[in-house]
Amino acid sequence: MIAADTSTWVAFLEGSGGEDTDWLDRALADSQLVMVPVVLTELLSDPKLPSDVAETISEVPLIGIASGYWQKAGALRAKVLAKRRKARLGDALIAQSCIDHGIPLITRDPDFRAFAEAVNLNVVFGTGPGRSWQR
Repeated sequence: MIAADTSTWVAFLEGSGGEDTDWLDRALADSQLVMVPVVLTELLSDPKLPSDVAETISEVPLIGIASGYWQKAGALRAKVLAKRRKARLGDALIAQSCIDHGIPLITRDPDFRAFAEAVNLNVVFGTGPGRSWQR
């Protein structure tokens, strides 16, 4: 199983190429993709999102909220902020969801590097065509 961050989903839905969108496409085809609740919320927040797309992404299996999730997410964010790194609340919630379920995260957002460095978060960093990947 694998999850994708909002940045990768947006690129995928816009038809942008890249290794991360290829991973997302394969995970969807192989029924190996799960949806992080915060990512679903961010995607559905787009007022221009077509209703058929909203329906399709809402059908991706949603991962649950683990016991102590909110406390652990707060502690995770504090740990990253203590290192004077950017730690948006939404990113901390996404990272904690993946950590709780042992699920790797595909993302184009370099801010997740701070979470990968701070804790045991398996992140596949991707960008568009012609850019490098790091695991």
